[in-house]
Formats: sequence, structure tokens, C-alpha cells
Amino acid sequence: MALLKVLLLLGLGVSVNSDVSLQKRIIGGHNCDDTERLYHVRLEATNGLTKTICGGSLIHPKWILTTANCWKSETGWFNRAVLRIHPRNASPSTYSLSGNPVVYAPEGWRHDIMLLNLSREVTNVPLAPLPDCSNRPKKDDVVQLAGEGTTTTGPNNRHLSNTAAAPHLQCVDMNVVQVKNSLLPYLRVFSASAPNKDACYGDAGSAVVFNGMIYGVISPGLPVYECERPVLIVDVCEYMDWIKTTIGLK
Repeated sequence: MALLKVLLLLGLGVSVNSDVSLQKRIIGGHNCDDTERLYHVRLEATNGLTKTICGGSLIHPKWILTTANCWKSETGWFNRAVLRIHPRNASPSTYSLSGNPVVYAPEGWRHDIMLLNLSREVTNVPLAPLPDCSNRPKKDDVVQLAGEGTTTTGPNNRHLSNTAAAPHLQCVDMNVVQVKNSLLPYLRVFSASAPNKDACYGDAGSAVVFNGMIYGVISPGLPVYECERPVLIVDVCEYMDWIKTTIGLK
């Protein structure tokens, strides 16, 4: 992604109106190809003064898959979804969201994965391919991350939470460096890293792709400084039964 930086520390990241001075461009990302990730969704929230963004993926004509932190529930905030933001020559379409988000929460314990129901069916956007869970990414496999998070860092390589979003959807390849089971609040996660590459505020919720299919969702919760540690990714395969039941797939 002109590089991704999944830095979303629990909020949804990237404030669009900011006066922060930008220091350096992240190395390692690139504009996503115009033919890929057409299912990418920009999730926007605003309270009239501030606007924040997250990523998501259209996996059903009426359902978006993202991270649970990409939702502003506080009084005065309004959430919406924008589709057809990639490629940039497409005509964006704004959709309102129907009802409350559906979060995986067995026994009341909320996991960091969420499904959002659109107010109307989408007919002009291809759906994201769900994973073949018999062939999950393993250590050293190459996965592709993407997002619209900021492509810059602040003084001393600090992540910035309130810079403008990238002008184009950004893609970046990273290597899986670790796989973990039962890491709360997740069932299973894996992490990815590559020299001089990272994810940032605004990228959380975006898809992590392997062999052309979604196997992960970028999780929020980033370090203070760029490239401090690998990007944490929620393993979608662990939630496939819940996803299929919720959106009505067999």
C-alpha cells in the first residue's frame, strides 16, 4: 500500500481533515492493480467534525466483513459504507448500514471480527472470494495486504493517526512470520512482516489475500513507531461457520 499501516489503535483510524506535517513516505507499497480488490469497501464514520476510515470487504451482496473496531457506537456518530472506491476512475456508491453490527461474541466475549448488513443489495461489485480453509497461509508464505491508510510517518518514524488517506488503494506483499492459536480476543491469528513495509491507521478491517482469496482481516492495535513489529491478522477460517450462518450461505 503506498503502504499499509495497520495502526488503528482501537479507533478506526485516519482522520481525513488534519494539519499534521508529513515527514516521509513509507517504502514498499504500490497502487493496487485496477483489476484487483474491486470488493474493497471504505467504512466511514463521522460526528460532523471528524471523519475516520477503515477497510472492509464485500463478501455477499448485502454483507461486509471487517474488524469489530471499525464501528463508532458513541452518540452523535454516523457510520456508512462506500463501495467502488477502487479503481479511482470508478463511481463510488454510498450505502447506509442496516441495524447493529454483528460481532462474533461467544459467551459475551467479543472477538475482533464483524459483519455489517447493508441497507440495500449491491449489484455492480464483484464479491470477495472466501477462503479454501484446507490450504491456509503458513509460515514463510507470501500474503497481500491492502488499505487506504496514510502513506507517511511523523517525526522519528512515529505512526500518524490523523493524516489524509492514501490517494489510491495500496497493496503490499509480506511474509507470514508467525501463526498463533487461541490468542484472545481471537480464535487464531497470524502475523506478517517484510523489511521497510508496514500497515497503518485506516487499514484495519481490510482483507489479507492468499492465492486470490481472503484468509485474514487486518487487526487494529499498532505500535507507536513504524515497522516495530509484524502486522496482526485475524484468521478468517476460524470464523467461517459463523460467517456462513450469519449471511445465509450453505
